[in-house]
Amino acid sequence: MEANGTSFLDKVLNIVKEDRSESVPLIQFKHPKDLEAILNLDVKEGVNDKELEACVREVLKYGVKTHKATFKNQLFCATDPYGLAGAWLAEACNTSQYTFEVGPVFTLIELRLLNHILKVFGIPNGDGIFSPGGSVSMMYGLVAARYKAFPEIKTKGMRNLPEMVIFTSQDSHYSIKKAAHWLGFGTDSIRIMPTNDHGQMLVEKLDEAIQIEKDLGRCPLFVNATAGTTVLGAIDDLETIADVCKKHGVWMHVDGCWGGSLMLSPKYRSKLKGIEQANSIAWNPHKMMGAPLQCSVFMVRDKGLLHEANCAAAQYLFAQDKFYDVSYDTGDKSVQCGRKIDSFKLWMMWKARGDLGLSELADRTMATAQFCIEAVASRPGFKLVSNVLQCPNVCFWYIPTFMRGKAEDEQWWEIMHKITPKIKELLILRSQLMVAYSPLLHHKNFFRLAFTFHPEVDNQEVLQMLQSIEQAGETVTMDMLT
Repeated sequence: MEANGTSFLDKVLNIVKEDRSESVPLIQFKHPKDLEAILNLDVKEGVNDKELEACVREVLKYGVKTHKATFKNQLFCATDPYGLAGAWLAEACNTSQYTFEVGPVFTLIELRLLNHILKVFGIPNGDGIFSPGGSVSMMYGLVAARYKAFPEIKTKGMRNLPEMVIFTSQDSHYSIKKAAHWLGFGTDSIRIMPTNDHGQMLVEKLDEAIQIEKDLGRCPLFVNATAGTTVLGAIDDLETIADVCKKHGVWMHVDGCWGGSLMLSPKYRSKLKGIEQANSIAWNPHKMMGAPLQCSVFMVRDKGLLHEANCAAAQYLFAQDKFYDVSYDTGDKSVQCGRKIDSFKLWMMWKARGDLGLSELADRTMATAQFCIEAVASRPGFKLVSNVLQCPNVCFWYIPTFMRGKAEDEQWWEIMHKITPKIKELLILRSQLMVAYSPLLHHKNFFRLAFTFHPEVDNQEVLQMLQSIEQAGETVTMDMLT
């Protein structure tokens, strides 16, 4: 074995290629204790390359093959191959993204790419930063909003500030609760707005709620609108929300982590009309678009605000008397110090495909979702949760034959609530399909098929997924549910 392990890298690449063959199943599920007994996970004693190779093969054998079309469990997906190449190169370079001197080319790539993204989202004079994910982007938005309203927060803290209130929809991502906790607002500061049957925030209720808080002497600070909710893929009425925020002088943030990728499509970007009026926007290219995890973007309308709100002016990194233009040192506007060169992965994808190529992928993804929703609507035993396609999310129940033709009362729905997870269990144990399910408000557990740029899924594969759900559903019996 070579001391530095360099020869092992070539071997691993071949192992990964083998693991991606068509014959390899989606998952070979084992329960945690059983899997722990199979894998040799102890690291106390070193092993030779042959033993290590065996360990790697076991890891991949029992791992989930997220590159397969039948992986529909989350909102991330197979990686864009150009993005994967970018990820490998980024790891090989092993540099950070805080100063120009340690990442000169990557700094320029990030700045150029951010400028292009800002134009795509309609805020060309804004600013941005690559973040570890949508949850951190949510915190960036709250920090920016709070600093804009109360600049003294940075030095004096929150002790002398008025009580601030945050508004979000009942279908929004849970990260806003964590952000409120971590940043000292407290979860009680969040006001949850109701949604309509398609998962969109009721804007008139938002307007009323903001006025109520003002009348009570509180400070309405932040409205979190969503462009692509996690389950239904709902897109809030961003234009009307923008009007309400302007009326009351409240910061408007758009969580476009999922649905933001529709901005790449001239055909579908109108679904997000009004996003260009936001004060801040979060977008996760590692979701629908297929950039390798992690790759997230936070955007803000006010140029310079990120630096003002977050800078700490550490002289050992951000000295102002360097021999080059220090305005290219971007790290002080980030909450992180060491920061991965995530922009390079996305740049590789965009450089290879261009605006047109990415728009074609977005259009194809929505066309596949449209085909799916129509197939579900016409297929016996399937029942749509919502017949409105906003993002490429298709949500539905499968009703086994023995449950059809009965009164859909509370008891009936309680049984359906158990049937959906049982179907998923059967699909995983048979390595046929990994599909998400969820309850939502008054709805009992239902399936969510969410389509992404990668891998390409044709109509026949969509029908096969529905067929797999139907076949599994027809094997469910009442005895299985007790």
